[in-house]
Amino acid sequence: MSNWPQISLSSIDGYTQCFGCGKDNPIGLKLNLKPDGKGLRAEFTPGEQFQGWPGYLHGGITACILDEAMSNTAGLGGLRCITAKLETRFIRLVPINEPLVVTAAITRKTRKVIQTAGKIHLKDGSIAAEATGTHFVANNN
Repeated sequence: MSNWPQISLSSIDGYTQCFGCGKDNPIGLKLNLKPDGKGLRAEFTPGEQFQGWPGYLHGGITACILDEAMSNTAGLGGLRCITAKLETRFIRLVPINEPLVVTAAITRKTRKVIQTAGKIHLKDGSIAAEATGTHFVANNN
């Protein structure tokens, strides 16, 4: 991991502009991830601005939602993490303007690497997409 740029992840200045979870980003997802006893969970209803094919969520936004949930889960306990690998499996088309439930949990943790799994559930409870992630622990501040 020696080719990672030297950046500071200890400051949260500007974090409210995060595309995935930033509450002040006018074009962002504004995911509100909360602990659920196993990891993190959010309810989210994607609007038309996130559409790919008519009536359905863009695949890149689907992957972004999963990455956001998993990276926030990896960062539980104050760790600052960077996603090193994201593998997404698209199972069903994700409709827009319908509620989704996003879940994520840590599956393995070492001192420098955290592995996670995430899922997007449709309103009927079926899984529309799932992912696994590997996150590099940048620092413990």
